[in-house]
Amino acid sequence: MSLPRWYTQSDYMEFSKQNPGARFDLGGSGVKSCSMADLCVESPGFRLEDLDLTGPLVYGHAPLLEAIAALKGVKPESVVHTEGTSMANHLAMSALFAPGDEVLIEEPTYEPMLMTALYLGAKVQRFQRRWEDNFAVEAEEVARHLTSQTRLIVIQNLHNPSSALVSEETLRAIGALAREVGARVLVDEVYLETLHHPPLSTAFLLGDEFVVTSSLTKAYGLGGLRCGWVLAEPKLAERMWRLNDLFASYPAHVTELLSVIAIEQIDKLRDRADAIVEANRSALAAALDGHPAIDLTIPAVGTTVFPRLRQGDVAGFSKFLREEYETSVVPGRYFERPQHFRVGMVGDVETTREGLTRLARALSEWERVGGEVAS
Repeated sequence: MSLPRWYTQSDYMEFSKQNPGARFDLGGSGVKSCSMADLCVESPGFRLEDLDLTGPLVYGHAPLLEAIAALKGVKPESVVHTEGTSMANHLAMSALFAPGDEVLIEEPTYEPMLMTALYLGAKVQRFQRRWEDNFAVEAEEVARHLTSQTRLIVIQNLHNPSSALVSEETLRAIGALAREVGARVLVDEVYLETLHHPPLSTAFLLGDEFVVTSSLTKAYGLGGLRCGWVLAEPKLAERMWRLNDLFASYPAHVTELLSVIAIEQIDKLRDRADAIVEANRSALAAALDGHPAIDLTIPAVGTTVFPRLRQGDVAGFSKFLREEYETSVVPGRYFERPQHFRVGMVGDVETTREGLTRLARALSEWERVGGEVAS
């Protein structure tokens, strides 16, 4: 029996791949990509010709597992290297529930997370992150939807698209709820990597019921390395390695080697990322804070904001913004909130500043005509 089309594709990823950003693209959520020069200029003795194309066929390149473990303060046997965070989430979910099991997922969420759970046969239940609460996670809300049949709770921290932070206190409370029913808690921390001053500890350290996914992609501009990971207690990690034989076999060895080089100079990459995001955050506040056409909370951390358009439809506004102002955002329908849109603070500083200025002007014109410019 074939699955419905809805369960076997990601409309968001299709949108991302088939609708390239406009001249002033505000749709991204990951820091501006590094070049090879950015990555390797300070690596002593680095020579491209010394990178081996093929490594040993083993469960993980030991230097990379050790580097990720040191970065996150865990033991190497709890690290499973994956091809980016999306594969980490797919692998983790595949190991954490069986078809027909009940999985509790936040709403709104990043669409591929939901689609992956549905594709793997989960009986999906939802708990709410409410606009009125700045999309915070409340342990009481999770408890209201938790049942004795729940096998997995899925959370993003920081939240995509709002950048809302889940506190350690809330995570501990959710972990306790999970233990009561024999469930696990999957926390996607790819955007938590952007918190550098001080860095926050991974939720994996809160107990074995926590499984964490992340990567070097969003916080450091290293998406091309596809260096992701799952953190899990050792027996579960070993199970994931075996399961990954069915998905990815073994990774590109060149990217393993380059990922080790990247982690060796992670402080430099953090400084680069911080400079980009903080400059863009200031520009975003100057352009959009208090704008009468939107409801907007600017979080203190993260790479994205998720304003709500007060008049008209977001699809029409997005079309108008692109066509008249050469600027693009991500419509909120891809995050289950069609009256919102996502704005990134991660691109080239000058280009982003101009894009934000154009967005503010477009919003003003949109408001002036009552949200009917593109109709």
